[in-house]
Amino acid sequence: MLKIAVCVSGGGTNLQAIIDAIDNGTITNTEISLVFSNNKNAYALERAKKAGIRAEVRSPKDYATREEFNKEFLDVLKRAEPDLIVLAGCLVVLPAELIEAFPNKIINIHPSLIPAFCGKGFYGLKVHEKALERGVKVSGATVHFVDAGTDTGPIIMQKPVMVEEDDTPEVLQRRIMEQAEWVIMPKAIDLIANGKVSVVDGKVKIKD
Repeated sequence: MLKIAVCVSGGGTNLQAIIDAIDNGTITNTEISLVFSNNKNAYALERAKKAGIRAEVRSPKDYATREEFNKEFLDVLKRAEPDLIVLAGCLVVLPAELIEAFPNKIINIHPSLIPAFCGKGFYGLKVHEKALERGVKVSGATVHFVDAGTDTGPIIMQKPVMVEEDDTPEVLQRRIMEQAEWVIMPKAIDLIANGKVSVVDGKVKIKD
């Protein structure tokens, strides 16, 4: 049984997609052992509560330094002993110590087809605003392992989504969530849970 810790900051729509996928059998051999939020007001915490999942909240504002928060963040995750950490709309910059402690055991969902519209400063609606400014015809989402860079880790899975002529950033964001994010994140977790994902020479290999 794969134990996952899901890190969130906001509404928790990707968290809900994971919860639903476990419930309906899309994700197998998996349980959520912890939901962690850096935001006390995140609706994701309500989603965790409704699902009976243990949640922990630590806000950087409650610590004298970022280093103190980072240490507590790492300690909370270590105590949960997850096999996999899932970043599902988590806006915390991960400390290097956390990435080092969980090599190839942290995955993230990014709302573009990496390497397009990714890296420092590309998150949330900003990704879609930039895509529309450039007039792209296809966008999508990417699930990838997290490394020391920003959106640079090995790619596990991607799914394209067509951009429509009258799209706003909000409309495009919603379509990408519905058609891509909520589809490939559960699939990636299921593959990992069933031992079908490995990283070889910096690239992901998926077994049939």
